[in-house]
Amino acid sequence: MTVETYLINVVMPIICLSLVLIFIRFLKGPAVVDRVVAIDLLITVGVGFIGLFSLIANNPIFLDVAVIMALIAFLSTVAFSFYLDKRDRDD
Repeated sequence: MTVETYLINVVMPIICLSLVLIFIRFLKGPAVVDRVVAIDLLITVGVGFIGLFSLIANNPIFLDVAVIMALIAFLSTVAFSFYLDKRDRDD
């Protein structure tokens, strides 16, 4: 078994299953915080998916997209935590 077949047959279905489960958590999340964490996790798993696809396709240009998505996910998490902190102080 080569690395590419292992990535396609084992790792890719695990990542796809995790995307489905995280999306279900996003839809069912009882609180806004749960939904924001689910979106952050969706983007993080998406970065892993893009990195895996980059390895399989042997095309490193996709890694630039993954880095930009990771940066956006980090900044959105920081912005949301700042919003929650301000909201708690105002109450």
